[in-house]
Amino acid sequence: MKSEVYSQSTWMAMKVAKLYYINGLTGKEIASTLNISPSTVSRLLAKAKNQNIISFRLNAPYEDCLKAAENIRLLYKLKEVIVVPAVDSTDTNSARHAVALEGARYLQRIIDDNDVFGIAWGRTMNYLIQVLNPCLKINNSFVTLHGSIAHCQFSCDVRNLVARIAMACGGKKFYFTPDALVDSPEKLEEILSQQQNQAVKKLFQNITVSMTGCGSLYPEMDSPLLDAKYHYLSQKEYQELQAAGVYGDILLRFFDKDGNECNTSLKNRTLSITFDEYKKIPTKIVVAADAKKAYTIRAILRGHLANIIIMDYSLAQKLLEISGKDV
Repeated sequence: MKSEVYSQSTWMAMKVAKLYYINGLTGKEIASTLNISPSTVSRLLAKAKNQNIISFRLNAPYEDCLKAAENIRLLYKLKEVIVVPAVDSTDTNSARHAVALEGARYLQRIIDDNDVFGIAWGRTMNYLIQVLNPCLKINNSFVTLHGSIAHCQFSCDVRNLVARIAMACGGKKFYFTPDALVDSPEKLEEILSQQQNQAVKKLFQNITVSMTGCGSLYPEMDSPLLDAKYHYLSQKEYQELQAAGVYGDILLRFFDKDGNECNTSLKNRTLSITFDEYKKIPTKIVVAADAKKAYTIRAILRGHLANIIIMDYSLAQKLLEISGKDV
């Protein structure tokens, strides 16, 4: 009877709410201070909330991030969308670090011993692995989704990345040894016939989680693959992509505005998981930053090349702005 009397008191609800939310006392400390039971404290806190004695709100920009994430998730029917609060819009590197950190946190929440994890190359993936919890020991398999880039910076090379993430998580690593782009379809078949590469290719059928960044080629040709220091594409190949209406690259494969692979000579001589194989992966995570990638991300989502997106707020804003026709 005593607890019921106190739990009905508006004064006590006010007092308990202040002690809990403003002064930071625990429920147990409040119960001791006011000589009531912890269960009564819980009921008084519920009363304070239900009767608007105290109210809660998310401040900008955090509420904006949640709204943008939910709108994108519903629009493209995704499993999950994570939108990282705005950082300095002029500093793409800071945004890339922020989404990579959130990607590492997400990966640590979802991955377990039963997963086969596929990873692609790139700066964002490099940052992500740097911030992984070294105590995360799950003893599963990690596999590269494509071959290497001949003149790629070592820290971003897919073989280095898969070795590092396997070491951080205590798992096994599997990777292609040759470069990704070869001279001919016949050369690619020869590479895939080799025993070690067959083992990697076979693992593609068992991948349960993948994570990758993406390169943007629309409205500006801004992918790292176009960097002259990598010597990845010839002028002729570059022109082929432009003629095919390229919008971006993922997994070293190039796609158009609807997320369909561009039909160029690159398609059948790239050592990489195919789009058909990739689309069968249950959890496909894409991590991206910078509003300039909005058209690329829209193409990825139209083509069902991701079901989980982790991005910064400026990119989310721009994506929603251009996605009106997809409603």
